[in-house]
Amino acid sequence: MDVRFFNPFISAIQSVFKTTLKTEILISKPRVERKDEADADVSAIIGFSGGAMGSVALCFPMKTAVAAASKLTDTELHQDHPDFADALGELANRVAGQAKAQLHGEQISISVPSVAMGAAHCVLKSQRMPALMLLCDSVLGRFSVRVTMTANKNTNSQTPVRAVGRA
Repeated sequence: MDVRFFNPFISAIQSVFKTTLKTEILISKPRVERKDEADADVSAIIGFSGGAMGSVALCFPMKTAVAAASKLTDTELHQDHPDFADALGELANRVAGQAKAQLHGEQISISVPSVAMGAAHCVLKSQRMPALMLLCDSVLGRFSVRVTMTANKNTNSQTPVRAVGRA
């Protein structure tokens, strides 16, 4: 995976959680996702198209999803609350929007967020694109972010490469 597509997500996750949820995030070193890792009870997924295509998925255990949704809305939300999925979709939307803004020179569109729920589900990735996983820790709990992104060969981009992240 090209780091110019991955690094914006690292800084977007940190920024969104710090500014929106007033929560610091410790992010592990990125790694290639192993096949069909099941660790999520709730996943908020956004697709990308245009100059780059792929997706980003914020994958939460239920306890972390409830804590994040409640913190975002400043009210107690449980998984059956009508605003629960919307809150997590909005969180993913903010991460995707900030990452998109950092993809200078790319003509990228983002989709409306989708939220999937189900105990210990996995977000299946494309066989043609590698998925990188970031494990994230915060006072809200641990969660993971899966990024699958590749340049669309039909577009020209001139994005500088920079390295960001922590070990």
